[in-house]
Amino acid sequence: MLRWPLVGPFLRWRHARLSLQLALLCLAVVVILDGLFGRQVGPANLATVLTWVHYRGLLVVGLLAAGNFFCTGCPFVLVRDAARRLHAPPVRWPLRFRRKWIGIALFIGVLFAYELFDLWALPRATAWLVLGYFLSALAIDLVFTGASFCKYVCPIGQFNFVASTMSPLEVRVRQPETCRSCRTADCIKGRRAPDAPAVVVRRGCELGLFLPAKVGNLDCTFCLDCVQACPHDNIALATRLPGLELVDASRRSGVGRLVRRWDIAALAVVFTFGAFLNAFGMVSPVYAVLGRLSAVLGTESEWPALAALFVLALAVVPAAAVGLPAAATAWLSGGRASLGTTLTTYAPALLPLGFGVWLAHYGFHLLTGALTVVPVAQGAVLDAFGFAVLGEPRWSWLGLRSGLVFPLQLGFVALGAMGSVGVAYLLSERDHPDRAGAAVTPWVLAVAALAIAAVWVFSQPMEMRGVGFPG
Repeated sequence: MLRWPLVGPFLRWRHARLSLQLALLCLAVVVILDGLFGRQVGPANLATVLTWVHYRGLLVVGLLAAGNFFCTGCPFVLVRDAARRLHAPPVRWPLRFRRKWIGIALFIGVLFAYELFDLWALPRATAWLVLGYFLSALAIDLVFTGASFCKYVCPIGQFNFVASTMSPLEVRVRQPETCRSCRTADCIKGRRAPDAPAVVVRRGCELGLFLPAKVGNLDCTFCLDCVQACPHDNIALATRLPGLELVDASRRSGVGRLVRRWDIAALAVVFTFGAFLNAFGMVSPVYAVLGRLSAVLGTESEWPALAALFVLALAVVPAAAVGLPAAATAWLSGGRASLGTTLTTYAPALLPLGFGVWLAHYGFHLLTGALTVVPVAQGAVLDAFGFAVLGEPRWSWLGLRSGLVFPLQLGFVALGAMGSVGVAYLLSERDHPDRAGAAVTPWVLAVAALAIAAVWVFSQPMEMRGVGFPG
């Protein structure tokens, strides 16, 4: 792709990432200003509409169509880089925290806050959330070297990392033999000035991914710093089969072996069941469930019932939906692998289905509210300047009818389910070649049950909330 006409020269341009970051920084400033000072009505404010309708939808569509380009243009990194010119971070990220657990906890926390505080209806709270991201990135990356915030903390980053395993593009080396003869490893160390070896003129990979040993998209932000740093022009942004990296058992740079990464297995589970939970929050039956939980807990407050729902959806149900197939596979495979190894091996196989559910959910909001940004922007400019620079707001502009989107949702869920079954089978064929069919059967049944549950969720009546669309 780096050698395609027009697209290739732009991506290879040294200021390509900066231009993307500046564009998203301008949008972030608009979100913050309108969220703080604009009209505090969810459907009429750019903070809520751009963040919870358009950004989320375009994020998953971009991941499906190309890759992790939203991390490429991340405005938080731009502000952090500017601050680092004044203050260089002094220490490395602590070794004991070099896993995804903090990011997983924050990911769950954002999902919980979204539901508890109805963030889709609160422009000012949404603006403060965006500001909190900027401040968090600054606070962490002005203390710790590299991309510590991106790799270990940022909940959006963790979402993008696992979702990008479904992307059709991957940063990888062109010719491995060229890397074997390389003695400088500029792709990870950075390119130094010939007359001043202490000066880095092109930084290498801040996430610690050594390109010759890199596999797939996990932890890759598509920053293309390695492309700029490599003196041999030996790095490609190439097409690949989505999801196939989940079957690779080799040790990969910056990640290790997936079977030994309990945190990545947990992230895959939270990503998948978080998709179901977030989608369930937009349909009417959620209120009946919360009411029943409130009665059981003997409280009228919302947060205990919502917390109980999160425990059920992200702990109890996954324990059964993943633990039982893992135990069955361990038994059907003749006890060749322990239960723990089976869990960490097969948990990433749920990612295609989880991505399909996220795509069905966020795609619904994007397609049914695609045109809402036009009247909201017109209204924001009218409020700010006192006259209709962009014209009078056309509040009738919405998007597709929900009935037209539902077949697409079914298709996304079906494709995700087929992808999960395919990955699970390849894992079984890799580890249990003489009994692959038996080993994968429990996972086929589990994926089928989850797919049916997703179809049921999307077929339920939508609860019209905050920004004029369900959940």
